[in-house]
Amino acid sequence: MIPEDLRYTDAHEWVRELGDRVVRVGITDYAQQQLGDVVFVQLPAVGETFAAGDVLGEVESTKSVSDIYAPLPGEVVAVNEALEGSPELINSGPYEAGWMIELKLAEGASASLDDLLDAAAYQQLTEGS
Repeated sequence: MIPEDLRYTDAHEWVRELGDRVVRVGITDYAQQQLGDVVFVQLPAVGETFAAGDVLGEVESTKSVSDIYAPLPGEVVAVNEALEGSPELINSGPYEAGWMIELKLAEGASASLDDLLDAAAYQQLTEGS
């Protein structure tokens, strides 16, 4: 089930618009299934800034280590501290408790939210791989 109200990247991150140019970012259910049991998450510090496509952290699972990419340019304004002690939240609730960071989008970047995949396009991507 791919939530309709989110935007997606081809690197399997999801983006939820929270308002006031702030978005919440995590990895998709498809991504966490591919990874297997998540055992560690490395996230950036609040205040760090990223360009779209920059590596902003990583997810380590029993199978592999995968980079997390910034879906849009912006500054980290919140980090999901719960993941430090409970990285498995990414497996049990990738769209809820397993969110990773909140980004305040760079000026003028809100238009690039429209450049991300919608649910139908993301579904096509995952079915094709």
